Amino acid sequence: MPDCEVFGAPSEDACSQARRLCSFIQASPSAFHAVDEITSRLRDVGFRYLPENAAWSMEPGGCYFTTRNASSVITWRIGDNMPEDGYHFQIAASHSDSPAFKVKDAAELSAPGNALRLNVEAYGGMIDYTWFDRPLGLAGRVMVRDDSRIESRLLFIDRPVALIPSVAIHMNREVNKGFAPDRQVDACPLFSAGALGAGSFDAFLAGELGVDPAQIVGRDVFLVSLEAARIWGAADEFVSAPRLDDLMCAHASLEAFLSAKQNGCVSVYCCFDNEEVGSNTKQGAMSTMLRDVLERINDALGFSWQDLRRALAASMMASCDNAHAVHPNHPEKADEGNRCFLNGGIVVKEAANQAYCTDAFSRAVFTGICADAGVPVQRFANKSNMAGGSTLGNLSNIQASMHAVDIGCPQIAMHSSYETAGVLDALYARRALEAFFETDIRIDGASSATLVSPQEA
Repeated sequence: MPDCEVFGAPSEDACSQARRLCSFIQASPSAFHAVDEITSRLRDVGFRYLPENAAWSMEPGGCYFTTRNASSVITWRIGDNMPEDGYHFQIAASHSDSPAFKVKDAAELSAPGNALRLNVEAYGGMIDYTWFDRPLGLAGRVMVRDDSRIESRLLFIDRPVALIPSVAIHMNREVNKGFAPDRQVDACPLFSAGALGAGSFDAFLAGELGVDPAQIVGRDVFLVSLEAARIWGAADEFVSAPRLDDLMCAHASLEAFLSAKQNGCVSVYCCFDNEEVGSNTKQGAMSTMLRDVLERINDALGFSWQDLRRALAASMMASCDNAHAVHPNHPEKADEGNRCFLNGGIVVKEAANQAYCTDAFSRAVFTGICADAGVPVQRFANKSNMAGGSTLGNLSNIQASMHAVDIGCPQIAMHSSYETAGVLDALYARRALEAFFETDIRIDGASSATLVSPQEA
């Protein structure tokens, strides 16, 4: 357990960080919206968009970003004082997606009494029952055709338009002894009691977008919990929201990337889609996206193929994805020693099966950076008799191999429709990642690393 002094009532700085996180989450009801929000912030501070299908040019001191599928983004800042004998990358990677119910292409299901339901399927490993009896909106992207042109439109219906109703206890007397929803039967959202007929779903979306229903030719639309992100507790210790996993890390690493300045390397921020379903898509962490970007940076700066391989060997990634805090009602679910707590500090995650990319070397480097910055660090490992999850660090290393550490903010109720974390941890995460980006990490193989602080650089 961390030292007690890291806990306590949050400062105004911590509350301000958590409020900004809440605003970011409210603006990011889907991966498409999250990337739109991130790129909007990048444009506001002068980053230049480089489309993947365009020729790229860049220069030392420049700030750039690119996207793929409108649901993944990579942005980078090139140091203006990189060493002549070789450069390296310092990368923070998170993900934009969260578990949710996705509306199928044939979206409508009939029901008795002329009622209309939505036909949905689960995206990611979600806690199904947390979606029941909760007013739901819709968000994602809709493809619209206008003559010969097909274009994407963001959609966010932020008012209750659907609900997944429970069966009354009178009709299921054993429900409190265990409920395993049949997703094809129990998880169909109610959309209309009879006022809407066949074809109403696309007509409804078309009305929201101001187009004709016949113009809708494709969609990636998800149910959205409309419960507001908020700080709560008698001492304002908690922050709860939909999609904390992984928008909490995406937000902290973005703010850290934008505020830190390190002239001796190429600083990179990644936010990938599809982590919750394995990352093996064209825009996922296992895709060529990161490798493609790093290769094009290397080429645009006039470096050789060998220079890029040397750079990758000297680089480091912080794979940022939230960690399981000790559940107050079920402490037996956590490993006896390798456990973390809300408001106890940033978490380093490690697993012998390599589901996490942390090893002794990357742990030592990252915890050393945090120690120098005065940021508390916790540890997490799964119980040896329980299967754990995985994340994106090792998967991205398949395409672009480098030293990497898995970190995250402690949270409870991961993959619920409404998750909970600590207000202090939002600030600790940003400070840890600021220190990561500001420190010049000079790596010599896997035998040594020198941490050069901004004051020493």
